[in-house]
Amino acid sequence: MADRSVVVNMMGHKLVRGLWMVLKRKPETSLEEFCKDKKRITVLFDVVNPTNVGAIIRSAAALGMDGVLLTHCSVDPYTRRSARVSMGTVFQIPWAKASREESEGTNLIRILKDHGFKTVAMALTEDSTSIDNEEIRSNEKLAVLMGTEGTGLPKDVIAECDYRVMIPMYHGVDSLNVAAASAISFWELLK
Repeated sequence: MADRSVVVNMMGHKLVRGLWMVLKRKPETSLEEFCKDKKRITVLFDVVNPTNVGAIIRSAAALGMDGVLLTHCSVDPYTRRSARVSMGTVFQIPWAKASREESEGTNLIRILKDHGFKTVAMALTEDSTSIDNEEIRSNEKLAVLMGTEGTGLPKDVIAECDYRVMIPMYHGVDSLNVAAASAISFWELLK
């Protein structure tokens, strides 16, 4: 129990409701350990919006993904907003953050391929195929790469991936929010 002024000062928010707690973080999981025994993962490339990270983690957990891998520059899933939007699934589904070195250029793609993953870039390119591609679904191990808000995946990352995939759009809409796109892609790729 603490005085309200202490809690507000500690949390950085004047609106404090309910129960606050402090948790001890688990040791960070290495990329090597994270990739073991996983068949379907999503990779968030520099996704910095905590609401999107939380929503993607929630969709990944709900729709059967085996884990979420974040690049070094992506927001920490334990931030207050990410954890809240995830509805606690940030504590249920395995996730890991790649190191700065692992996140540079196409290093992460190479590492994923070394672990047997076929890589799927969610990208609007001229050679993108539809998300309901049966050949892609039939792969034993898939890593679905989602890009940052606004600019998407880096061009060199897109080029290095095994597949480039898009969600068909109608009425002149060119793309979806990364969180919405993640839910659709997880659903389609796990069929």
